Amino acid sequence: MSRAWKLPVAVREAAPTPSAVQQSLSLTPTPVRRLWFCIWLPNLPLEACHSSAEAMGALAIVAEQHGIHRVLLADARAAAAGIMAGQSAHAALALLPALRLEERSLTREQQALEVLASWLERFSSFVSIAGENVLLLEIAGSLRLFGGLKHLRQKISAGLRAQGFAASLAIAPTPLAATWLARAGRRVCVRLDANLGSALRKLPLACLNWPAGLCESLTGMGVSSIGDCLRLPRAGFARRFGAEYLLELDRALGHLPDPRDSWRSPERFCADYEMPEEQSDRELLRNICRELLLLHEQFLLSRQLGTQRLCFSFFHLKGVATDLRLGSAVAGRSAERWFELLSVRFEQLQLPAAVIAVRLRSGLSQALQTETAQLCFSGKPGVQKRRYSIAQLAERLIARIGEQSVHSMAMVAEHRPEYAWRTQSPLSERSASTLAAGQHRKRPLWMLPEPALLSVDSGYPLHRGCRLTFLDGPERLETGWWDDDSISRDYYTAVDAVGMHLWVFRNRRQTPSWYLHGFFG
Repeated sequence: MSRAWKLPVAVREAAPTPSAVQQSLSLTPTPVRRLWFCIWLPNLPLEACHSSAEAMGALAIVAEQHGIHRVLLADARAAAAGIMAGQSAHAALALLPALRLEERSLTREQQALEVLASWLERFSSFVSIAGENVLLLEIAGSLRLFGGLKHLRQKISAGLRAQGFAASLAIAPTPLAATWLARAGRRVCVRLDANLGSALRKLPLACLNWPAGLCESLTGMGVSSIGDCLRLPRAGFARRFGAEYLLELDRALGHLPDPRDSWRSPERFCADYEMPEEQSDRELLRNICRELLLLHEQFLLSRQLGTQRLCFSFFHLKGVATDLRLGSAVAGRSAERWFELLSVRFEQLQLPAAVIAVRLRSGLSQALQTETAQLCFSGKPGVQKRRYSIAQLAERLIARIGEQSVHSMAMVAEHRPEYAWRTQSPLSERSASTLAAGQHRKRPLWMLPEPALLSVDSGYPLHRGCRLTFLDGPERLETGWWDDDSISRDYYTAVDAVGMHLWVFRNRRQTPSWYLHGFFG
């Protein structure tokens, strides 16, 4: 079939003129617009302690200053009794003898920040931990997804309150500007770079988090706000106070780039639960483990992952920690299922001493395999009959009697029946055995450790004194020539007088004898 070719049509001014090319090359790239959402948590030391404390009552957080424990933060009940920041611990106890004092824990605060950062990943792909009590989100790409800036701010604010955190929020085109506005308690939203100067000028020096000596020197000069700092001669400011603070002002105003590290929640879960005092109450410890399992479930749910291994560590003031390991035959995330296995093992757990902290660590995560549930159209509504699978039975047996006492069978890519299978833990991955299983024909479930010699009558094998009837065969296996255990056999499926199915073979190379190698179910 011939094809008609046509000349291309000439289009007037299709090719760019040299001047147009030069103009296109001289164009500067359009800067990417950023919008930073800052969350400042002024009461984080107190709120992090509340999340892990069991006792109720007035609470104050203390920190050591020059050898004296002084109050850092006090909750509402302690503040109502006159407890204030800066008081010594003795003075606070004199005002309120029932006051509960807790040492500040930076580890506990960091864990609380990481939990919040993990939760905030649902709102932005870029979350940064910018200080001891500051979180930053880049939200320019999230506005359309969450229905605009107002709805996004409301969702984040409501989520923080639901988790027990009081936060100061601010939004600005640069991360430092958003941080300073949040520290100043200004619940504002600055969307354009041109408005940054007017928004920052009236902020006090306290929101900059600069060293106290530097702020005192500036205050002594009559400088009390960011606007006053900006009016100072740049060369004199850098010479007297250091160029780093001048550059910090430039980054806040957007004159210089301010790259930030993006925080990524770990794919392997690890969480601690610290107690204010040693505990030996096993029911209390089980409830603590349940809370950690619920956090673990949320961690896996947000990533659509599962795991087959968990490890609980119970720490004591003296001595090494006591570990309790759990395993699942299939990767899962259900806190209820893990708690059932924990309850079985917990009955046998021997704790040498009281427990001061509990840690939960998960094994390597993997893609979660789920199945669609079936609707029940019979029986009473709301009543479901619980069924346990073989995998769950294996998990419960391992939790009861130990992993060393429960085994499953896996196929091996080997033609010789003696080497074509091996035992493995039911908690291990079964992909290799599934792959090798397709290389074998039907094999008996019960294999003898060693083939048993059968009696022969006129060349036919006997079992229990009766001649066998062949149902299938022969299947010739002639392999292993590369080692000292080669075989040359003809295998048959046979049935005896009582209907039992047997797997028998006849040697081809040695004396032609018959052997029984296994029983079919």
